[in-house]
Amino acid sequence: MNSIKEIFKIGMGPSSSHTMAPRNAAIMFKERYSDASSFIVTLYGSLASTGKGHMTDSAILDILGENCTIDWQPDCYLPQHPNGMRFKAYSSSKELIGDWTTFSIGGGDLSDNGKRESLQSIYPDSKMDDILNWCIKNGRSFWEYVQIHESSDLWDYLAQVWDTMKAAVERGLDTEGVLPGGLNLSRKAASFHIKAKGYSGSMQRRSMTFSYALAVAEENASGGIIVTAPTCGSSGVLPAVLYLNQKFYDFSDKRIIRALATAGLVGCIIKENASVSGAEVGCQGEIGSACSMAAAAAVQLFGGSVSQIEYGASIGMEHFLGLTCDPICGLVQIPCIERNAFGATRAVDANMYALLSDGKHIVSFDNVVEAMKRTGHDLPRLYKETAEGGLALLLNNRDNM
Repeated sequence: MNSIKEIFKIGMGPSSSHTMAPRNAAIMFKERYSDASSFIVTLYGSLASTGKGHMTDSAILDILGENCTIDWQPDCYLPQHPNGMRFKAYSSSKELIGDWTTFSIGGGDLSDNGKRESLQSIYPDSKMDDILNWCIKNGRSFWEYVQIHESSDLWDYLAQVWDTMKAAVERGLDTEGVLPGGLNLSRKAASFHIKAKGYSGSMQRRSMTFSYALAVAEENASGGIIVTAPTCGSSGVLPAVLYLNQKFYDFSDKRIIRALATAGLVGCIIKENASVSGAEVGCQGEIGSACSMAAAAAVQLFGGSVSQIEYGASIGMEHFLGLTCDPICGLVQIPCIERNAFGATRAVDANMYALLSDGKHIVSFDNVVEAMKRTGHDLPRLYKETAEGGLALLLNNRDNM
């Protein structure tokens, strides 16, 4: 498996697969053909279906400039992956000088063959069962397993990740108005946060969780700086749970950052053995993965054993199995923002459930991840980030809303 740094990418929303990865691909292509006079970029499949709503064209044109033409091919799916893109570079005499096809495979990652491959394998294990057994045998926690295999600059990087997450929460809580994109969707985080202050006890904590998740998801939808966890579309879940626990239970930054390491490990296992791409496996790969990561982090914060942490991660994913990706108008807004809020509270519930147990259960985390992968592959294409099924099909026509 790759470094957990690949799970936590700092960048601009609203989509890791539709904005971050195409932008990075454009940067790479321009560097290869810096003397090119013009470009044509063809977007295929899911990348084309929801690309305008995800600002894919803007991300590419910002890099390649006004002499770039975008060719949208939503009905053409390349066999390697639903998110295909082809870059062509031309000389001033219109001669083709560069031709590159690549794929956005989720979490901001690129692959020329559409498959996720460990370019720099850091971890000797890729299954949770193997890592869990090692931790039990050696009396270590998951964050210690991460520390052993990562480079020495990991903790500085995770500190930067945590600072970015906190900043996104706080910006989102302080910002009001309508989100861009044409749905005229008003931000809700600020009003949720104010109303939450009127409650007490568990009701206040739950309401605050909603507000924190909404804050980050709304920042993402507006193209703000966020952290993929594991994607832009699910970037509000983990920060909400960590921010809640620091605010209400006074956990130190050091303990939060260790919890981030555990969350990152869970995300890496999911990416390695299944997918975090909504275009490949539906929203279960995004919100489900984020909930699983957040649940594991929370159980660790509250002193859970490694078996309870593994159980929390299993619960987090298990109850999102089959969740489709159906963004209205191709925007990362409805139902995406709301799903971040409920994914965060589901992680809080998974934490409590796992802590109340002894950590023993029949369905392992590895089983759940395999089930998610198979379920995702069995989902019809229209339910995987095409904006052609589910809520998107019913409500894409604004006259029906």
